[in-house]
Amino acid sequence: MRSRRNVAPAIDLFPNLKPPHRTLGFHRTLVLIITFLAYASFHASRKPPSIVKSVLGPTIPVNSSNILRSSPSNVTGWAPFNGPDGIQLLGKLDLAFLSAYSIGMYFAGHVGDRMDLRLFLAFGMMGSGIFTILFGLGYWLNLHVLLFFITVQIICGLFQSIGWPCVVAIVGNWCGKEKRGLIMGVWNSNTSIGNIIGSIVASGILEIGWGWSFVVPGALAIFVAILVFLFLVVSPEDIGFETFVRVSETELKAEAIPVEKSENADSEETVLLGVEHHSDSMPAIGFLEAWRLPGVALFAGCLFFSKLVAYTFLYWLPFYIRHTAVAGVHLSHKTAGILSTIFDVGGVCGGILAGLISDLIDARAVTSIAFLLLSIPALVLYRAFGSISAVTNTCLMFLSGLLVNGPYSLITTAVAADLGTQTMLAGNSRALATVTAIIDGTGSIGAALGPLMAGYLSSRGWNAVFFMLILSTFFAALFLVSLALSEIKVKLEQGQWFSSSHTSTGLGLEK
Repeated sequence: MRSRRNVAPAIDLFPNLKPPHRTLGFHRTLVLIITFLAYASFHASRKPPSIVKSVLGPTIPVNSSNILRSSPSNVTGWAPFNGPDGIQLLGKLDLAFLSAYSIGMYFAGHVGDRMDLRLFLAFGMMGSGIFTILFGLGYWLNLHVLLFFITVQIICGLFQSIGWPCVVAIVGNWCGKEKRGLIMGVWNSNTSIGNIIGSIVASGILEIGWGWSFVVPGALAIFVAILVFLFLVVSPEDIGFETFVRVSETELKAEAIPVEKSENADSEETVLLGVEHHSDSMPAIGFLEAWRLPGVALFAGCLFFSKLVAYTFLYWLPFYIRHTAVAGVHLSHKTAGILSTIFDVGGVCGGILAGLISDLIDARAVTSIAFLLLSIPALVLYRAFGSISAVTNTCLMFLSGLLVNGPYSLITTAVAADLGTQTMLAGNSRALATVTAIIDGTGSIGAALGPLMAGYLSSRGWNAVFFMLILSTFFAALFLVSLALSEIKVKLEQGQWFSSSHTSTGLGLEK
């Protein structure tokens, strides 16, 4: 039997939070809420750089035909980002953060499978919040040294890389495969919700000084880190939910009651939270071994290009809106930042829709490739007609966010959890953080390249940037062709697409 982790302090402090006073459903919900808040705060603290780009960098000229009225303190930007190469320097800031994030992701998953995820997650959140605040302090310290901002972004990226492997592994411990796509689609809206919160907060207080746009989200991350440390339970076994004996169909509908582990605990009558036995006593899977798992490399390659597109929007959309006239009018810094949240609202809907569809047809790759192919004309329409009016811009931005973030959300959550808990792993759930880190770490390399390339290509015109995004989306779809064909073949052999009992993993892999 595996050694028990340190239980969250609040659980010991308040005995009523332990079973049988609180049910399995209560604790599963609590874990989903805490991890949701945790990663939402990560993204809220990641959003400020995109909001302040238009303030730090070169500003567009003011003319009498638009409503733009920049304050004198913002006209010249902030050295060293206000020169002719300011846009490229801002792109390098994104590269510094995202490169450190992608590299750190691989190590974070490896470490996360070997230590207490609660402490590791709280540590990452605390460090992320501190260095986000440190970036903002450059405003009051009147710092204009590029090396300072790049160094802070690198360290902040390393701390942020801890978040995703931890939260996905923890949620995977608590949620079974039944309706995993829908559950994780809803839960993964934390990314978009965090972006929306970060955008609104950073934009709303931008006028009193761009430093506040970093300090407030950073403080939020630190506050949620404290909640994680106090209340988060990593695994059902940590709080006493050992095994759940299936007695009758009626009792299955009620909350499971923890019982002592018996000799037949691994029999077919034993239910372990709807998932395979955790077997944490088994050694964590190796990095190269995880790469060789079926589907991991292909989904990682797909996410490389999907995340390139998503993060280009994340870091450059407010800047693009600010510098592209809508109905002949250039919007203010604040308005552009708030308007950009429409993309993330679409992302929330896209993640939920993709998860729901993938559960209904039990085919993750088919769902992802459909969203990717549909996002190509959506991006073309947004670039071509988004400037006609505010309504057109809003609708097309929403549609683009829905289609771009749908597969991105699905792959980083349900797909990663499926791949990390394959039957061939013999219940070794300690592979989950490593597999998640490989997929999202590879995607983060693309996320680092996208904003950097956008910084350089935007000097040639935004058509070049959108061409890059469309081409990347096409390549992302190509990576999933073989998996999608395998899923279609399995479904045709089964003779149906919708079934209450599936005989495949939904990844074109034999179960």
